[in-house]
Amino acid sequence: MEKPNGKQGARSVASKGDSRAWEALSPTLPEWILEAVSSMGFERMTPVQASTIPLFTGNKDVVVEAVTGSGKTLAFLIPLVERLLRLEDPVKKHHIGAIIISPTRELAIQIHNVLLSLLAFHAPSAVHLHPEDNEEDSTDIKPTQLYPSSTLKVLPQLLLGGTAPPAQDLAYFLTHSPNLLIATPGRLLELLSSPHVHCPQSSFEALVLDEADRLLDLGFKEDLSKILQRLPKQRRTGLFSASVSDAVDQLVRVGLRNPVRIAVKVRRKTGEAEGKTPASLQMTYHTTSAEHKLPSLLKLIQNLRPTPTKSIAYLSTCAAVDYFQHLTPVLLPLLRSSDPADPLARLQVVPLHGKHSPSIRQKNFARFVDSATPVLLLTTDLAARGLDIPSVDLTVQLDPPSDPKTFLHRAGRAGRAGRKGLACVFLLPGRETDEYPSFLSVRQTPVDPLKNPSLSIPVAEATKCIARMRQEVLKDRSIHEKGQRAFVSWVRSYSKHEAKSIFRAKELAWRAHADGWALLRMPRMPELKHAGEGLWDGDSSLGLTVAWDAYAYKDKEREKKRKHDIENPQPIDHEAAEAAAKARKAKRAAWSDKTSEQELREARREKKATRRQKERHSKMNDEEKAKEQELQNMLAQLREQNKGKTGDEEFEGFED
Repeated sequence: MEKPNGKQGARSVASKGDSRAWEALSPTLPEWILEAVSSMGFERMTPVQASTIPLFTGNKDVVVEAVTGSGKTLAFLIPLVERLLRLEDPVKKHHIGAIIISPTRELAIQIHNVLLSLLAFHAPSAVHLHPEDNEEDSTDIKPTQLYPSSTLKVLPQLLLGGTAPPAQDLAYFLTHSPNLLIATPGRLLELLSSPHVHCPQSSFEALVLDEADRLLDLGFKEDLSKILQRLPKQRRTGLFSASVSDAVDQLVRVGLRNPVRIAVKVRRKTGEAEGKTPASLQMTYHTTSAEHKLPSLLKLIQNLRPTPTKSIAYLSTCAAVDYFQHLTPVLLPLLRSSDPADPLARLQVVPLHGKHSPSIRQKNFARFVDSATPVLLLTTDLAARGLDIPSVDLTVQLDPPSDPKTFLHRAGRAGRAGRKGLACVFLLPGRETDEYPSFLSVRQTPVDPLKNPSLSIPVAEATKCIARMRQEVLKDRSIHEKGQRAFVSWVRSYSKHEAKSIFRAKELAWRAHADGWALLRMPRMPELKHAGEGLWDGDSSLGLTVAWDAYAYKDKEREKKRKHDIENPQPIDHEAAEAAAKARKAKRAAWSDKTSEQELREARREKKATRRQKERHSKMNDEEKAKEQELQNMLAQLREQNKGKTGDEEFEGFED
């Protein structure tokens, strides 16, 4: 949740005549919601809340485009809760009243937590938030007079891919009958595919797509289409995003009925132009050579005043995060001063990306959010959208993102809700520095050169940093292999930048980048064959001498296997090599053909499942016995179908 500055628990003193006072919505909003938002620190509604809540609470579909940190979460949670609590009758058992779809697990968890904080002030719902832990009798609870039924309550369920098995989610749904689902697309589709889950016109109230363009960017378009087919057309729908793309416009035409568009922009102090980032965020760029990037990042954290408590550094790929999480900590002792108050003396480095397991992602995200000492998050675009990370002071993009729209979302993690923040993107000398700031300015995202603090890195200091990183790489062969994969994935990402006229892989200074990445040798890449004259000398060893036969893995089992393979070389299996080549060729077959075949198979499976379901129903005599048997059969089928599955995964572009 985006929380503005203000004392916790302080009720707004604004009059009802103030259009942004919460009391201006009375009697639409009951007292308990006013108390809840007050406890969250919202003394007045943000512009997006004031514009959206009255419309979405009523009978309007909304498409909301608002800058990051503007309070979008409550702008759709309050209307959803209000709609469910104003029904004439409770949502029937095993029926769904509302759905919120999120592109990532982290954002879904955040929305769920904000909803729980809100419902904690609604007594009938609060009693049932954790039914397994609650033994109280709720019959004495007196409902708010605004609601027509004393039995109305909001019961949420969180559905995340990669956590609990789908059968467990279904069992919870059938046991507790929640009426509001917060889910990632894949896991939601699995639940809606069950014949025991119902979304009839009479029960379903509203659908919310949070970070709608991100949902489409991550490849969930097919899942979203199937989900929409299972929902009634007569519903209220809300699309919320920091930017509305052409793809979202297509979704608007398919899933919304005469929506109201709400765009909340930020007017700069000059009053001349509207921006897409909070006015409290300072947008800058810094020109640095490739081998100076990592030391410059740490120097910025070290010298920025006031000292940033939470900093985020964005890398292009998951593989890069896996690699630099080993190299960044070793530079801290080298760069920090003798001053015990130096931020680098206490700086924690935390990695986070989409290929981490759900448990590691949750653990590392909590480490970053809860840290009371200076902390640096090394991450990908996973942490660029939607997540509300409190008190982020600094965001640094070590490379401009391939998609220019992502630039804003990355930068906007700092400077949220009126808090001052600094966003800086590192640019290489030459074409990047000369043209990228103008490119951003045309897109109404002006950036200025970073003037304070100075990030000048002496050549001798940079040389020491490169040597120290290579020492760390030489300690473990697995780090070297991570570096090879990370560098290749970065080059692929760089070469796919949308601004191809600015970002040209063939013009990269390869030797400087190899030093900046502390590589021990250059990986084989087709890009090197097309390198410009004088940019690559063809020396894949980079002038380094490494005893490759003796270069060991730190992991004893991996090292044992490596030595065994050296001592017992396997003869080349030409047949296997030929089969592998054919398999690679088949893998490159037209995706359109594969997609058509997959859709045909899915349609056949659905028809068979429907036919079997009808046959079972026709043979049922004892209703209670049939329902129980039906449930057990369905759970067994789901367990069988989902053996080995981890759920829906978010796509991180350009990873190996």
